[in-house]
Amino acid sequence: MAKKLQFLSIMSELGAGTRGSSLGFPALEIASLKYDHEFFPKYSIKEVETDNNLVFKKKTLKFGKRLDGIARMYRNIQDEVAATFNDKKFPVVFSGDHSNAGGTIAGIKAAYPTKRLGVIWVDAHGDLHSPYTSPTGNVHGMPLATALHEDNLENKNNDPQEETIWYWNEMKGSNQRVKHSDLFFVGLRDLEQPEINLMTKHNIPNVTVDELREMGVKAVAEKALTYLKDCDIIYISFDVDSMDPSVSRGTGTPVDHGLTEDEARDLLLHLVEDERLCCFETTEVNPLLDDKGNSMAEAAFRVIKPVIEKIESNLK
Repeated sequence: MAKKLQFLSIMSELGAGTRGSSLGFPALEIASLKYDHEFFPKYSIKEVETDNNLVFKKKTLKFGKRLDGIARMYRNIQDEVAATFNDKKFPVVFSGDHSNAGGTIAGIKAAYPTKRLGVIWVDAHGDLHSPYTSPTGNVHGMPLATALHEDNLENKNNDPQEETIWYWNEMKGSNQRVKHSDLFFVGLRDLEQPEINLMTKHNIPNVTVDELREMGVKAVAEKALTYLKDCDIIYISFDVDSMDPSVSRGTGTPVDHGLTEDEARDLLLHLVEDERLCCFETTEVNPLLDDKGNSMAEAAFRVIKPVIEKIESNLK
C-alpha cells in the first residue's frame, strides 16, 4: 500500500481551446507562498514532459485538434502514473487541461488491470465527447469517452479524418477502462445533446449544484461512494471550473452557477476519506484568463491543500 504522496505536474495544454493552462502548476506554487510557503517543498514533485511546442503549429485535425500530440501525452502520462503505483506511492496529479485525465485513467488501469475503477468527476462539463460528436474538436472535452471506450456513434455529428480516427482508437486502447455504471458526476451544468443522450442511455448520475445545496455536501459524497460500492479503487478528478466564476474566471471554460470554494473543499474532504481512493487530480487552472490576479490558483490551493493533507494522513 502507498505510504507517500508523489506529485505529478503534467502541464500539457494541447486539449484546450485557449492558451495558458500550462501555467497552472506554477500559479499554484505562487499561490502557496501566500498561505503556506512550506507546502510544495515537502513533497516529491515530478514534471512530466509535454508536447506544448505543438501549439505553435497549425492544427490539421479538425475534429480532434492536436490529437497526435495528445496521444503521445496519453502514453507518457500512463507510464508515469503506472510507475508511481509501482513505486508504492500515491499519485496526486496537477494537470494543465482536462484531456490529460484520460492518460491518468489509462495509467491507473495499467497498474491495476484487474481492479474495477470508479470515477468521481467534479466538473462543469461532462467531457464525454468523441471526435464524432464534439462541436469544437477540443480534446479536453473528450477524456471520459476514451476511458469508457465510447464513440457515441448514435449521436454522430462529424466525419473525422482517418488520421483522427487512428489516434482516437489508440487513445481508447483495446479495452474499456471504466464502465459507464462506474462513473459519477458532480456539478455538471454545461452539456451538449450528445452527452446528455449518452448519460440518459446509461443512467449516469449527476448531482447538480442545486441538488448539492439541498442535500448537503456530506450526503452527496456518501451518495457517490455508495453508488460506486462495487468498485475496488476510486479516482477523483477535480476541475476548477466546477466552481462558480465569482470565485474566479481563471479557467478555460467558466460556467455560471457553480460550487462555492467552501462547497468544493468540503465535498472533496468527504470523498477522500474513502480507503479505496487511489489517485486525485486537479486541473484547468489558467492564470492568463484570470481577471483578479492569481485568484483562481489561490482559491484552488485553499481547496486542495487540506484535501491533499487529508489524503496523506489517511496513508499513515
